[in-house]
Amino acid sequence: MYISILILPLLGSLFSGLMGRKIGVTGAHLITCTCLILSSLLASVAYYEVGICGSPVSIHLTNWIDSEFMTISWEFLFDQLTVSMFIPVLYISSLIHIFSTDYMSEDPHNQRFFSYLSLFTFFMLILVSGANYFVMFVGWEGIGVVSYLLINFWFTRLQANKAAILALTMNRVGDMGLSIGFFAIFALFGSIDYATVFSLGSFMNETAITIIGLLLLTGAMAKSAQIPLHSWLPGSMEGPTPVSALIHAATLVTAGLYLLVRSSPILEYSSTALLVITLVGASTAFFAATCGLVQNDLKRIIAFSTISQLGYMVMAVGLSQYNVALMHVVNHAFFKALLFLGAGAVIHSFADQQDVRKMGGLVNFLPFTYTAMLVGSLSLLATPFLTGFYSKDLIIELAYGQYSFSGTYAYILGSITAGLTAFYSFRLISLVFLTVPNGPKTSYLNSHEANLAVIIPLFILALFSILFGYFASDIFVGVGSDFFGNSLFIHPNNVNLIEAEFSLPLLIKLLPAILSLLGALTAVYLYHYQPNFIINLTETSLGREIYTFLNGKYLFDVVYNNYIIGGGLKLGYIISKVLDRGVIELIGPYGLANVLTNTGINISKLDTGIVTTYALYIVLALLSIIFVLFNSLLIENSIFDTRHLIVFLFTLITITFPSKH
Repeated sequence: MYISILILPLLGSLFSGLMGRKIGVTGAHLITCTCLILSSLLASVAYYEVGICGSPVSIHLTNWIDSEFMTISWEFLFDQLTVSMFIPVLYISSLIHIFSTDYMSEDPHNQRFFSYLSLFTFFMLILVSGANYFVMFVGWEGIGVVSYLLINFWFTRLQANKAAILALTMNRVGDMGLSIGFFAIFALFGSIDYATVFSLGSFMNETAITIIGLLLLTGAMAKSAQIPLHSWLPGSMEGPTPVSALIHAATLVTAGLYLLVRSSPILEYSSTALLVITLVGASTAFFAATCGLVQNDLKRIIAFSTISQLGYMVMAVGLSQYNVALMHVVNHAFFKALLFLGAGAVIHSFADQQDVRKMGGLVNFLPFTYTAMLVGSLSLLATPFLTGFYSKDLIIELAYGQYSFSGTYAYILGSITAGLTAFYSFRLISLVFLTVPNGPKTSYLNSHEANLAVIIPLFILALFSILFGYFASDIFVGVGSDFFGNSLFIHPNNVNLIEAEFSLPLLIKLLPAILSLLGALTAVYLYHYQPNFIINLTETSLGREIYTFLNGKYLFDVVYNNYIIGGGLKLGYIISKVLDRGVIELIGPYGLANVLTNTGINISKLDTGIVTTYALYIVLALLSIIFVLFNSLLIENSIFDTRHLIVFLFTLITITFPSKH
């Protein structure tokens, strides 16, 4: 059963991709959706068996590398952490497959699209179920490659090419750090198997553990879009909307979080690594929220919201609250998938328009989609008793409960980010659904709710966004819950859930909720009753500067292009022209060949056919032999010194190798 969970999406992908012509579009839809739904049902059974009943499963297929010092197996581990990740990955992937049957119905390459989607899910399942770092790395690289194929699905669009290449190359940077991290783990522990590595973590040198922790963080920063490796994520919006939903909600971006959560027994022994993770997470959350304020592309606003929420998750890992981080991963997956699919429904019904400034008044045309996106936004805001509330507010409270510099920093930025998130979420709702219509009349006349294949996934995700947190919070983050067993490790010194739950002042607990409410009300008021106020803000020079800075995403791209990439290209040019084709060729192949050729030519010139020249050679040879024979005698009697030797050799060469001229 457990292997079937992994194999079914792969089979669906292979059938759809390799037999696309035979089975047709409907066949591709039917096979991939059926495989994913079956896999989801099996994952639900696995969740009951492994999670609720507490019986982890390990499956050893075969040895991969079996040398003297290194044994790596194709081995899969289904513990509480794995089955918890299966739920959002498979449920959301299944719903996105169903949604795509309608959304992509006009596209001529349906079989290829569904093949990629299923393959993406398969690699994500490999990633979360591998029993050692190398099997995980196979899944890690797999989702990297398939994300390139999916973002670049409409490959005739230049912008899609650029976005896909940026995503792939920026992930290479993280993968490089991660690879070095794996080598460091092997060098230190002598194994890359989870069971071996995690059992030895407490006996190792703290500096080595810190280095490994930071290298693992580098990999997670690229995959989970943390500063400074975040700029690929907004660009990945160039793919079809179901791709955006799959990448941002359930799969690609949660891989980095899974890596950090899985590596908890290593990270817990390095306070430095945890401090860095906290600072990176809190800074990313705030940065993305400020950028989201001024975006005008419907999908990009939600993309920046994703980066912001990932910041919260990384922050929770830095605070050693791995179970809370995992719960936020799962919760966020449901409401973010809902927001993206809702955005897709809006774009599809409104003549493929993505600019929120050219929409408005759609609540009368798309009431169900409006309701779904409102539910998703309220859950994102951590509205009390919706899904997001049970993890997002808890992360902010836990930050304050640390009573440390990093905790306070995370609490302040997390609270401000909560207010900003509310503002840009309701800015989106206002501009798309509530304000006066700003789009062309024909778009409104043709605007209508989609059919059941779109409505059912939205409805199910809306239910999850309302109810899942309430039902799952006690299992995941309840006080005294032992659901995760040995799959997560929190050092006793870092347990502060009781502190955060029961001893914080009321104002500290309520501040994020108050700021969220203020942000939401401000957005609705400004965009409904005072739209001129926003316009007037950018009339001042300071307003323009701030707007440019935020709209330019803190000018990260400018710095990358002008300094890092520009400098890299210049360095590459110098290496290519001066070193490779210059110094190395002169000393190496080109120079050597030249010397040998010229020497050969010069030697051949000795054969002149003139007797007197040959007589000269005989005299010179005789002198040389005499010189060699009587050399020691000459030097001993001090008749001869080095200068005589140099003069002799120079004369010999000059006579022997006559000039070309």
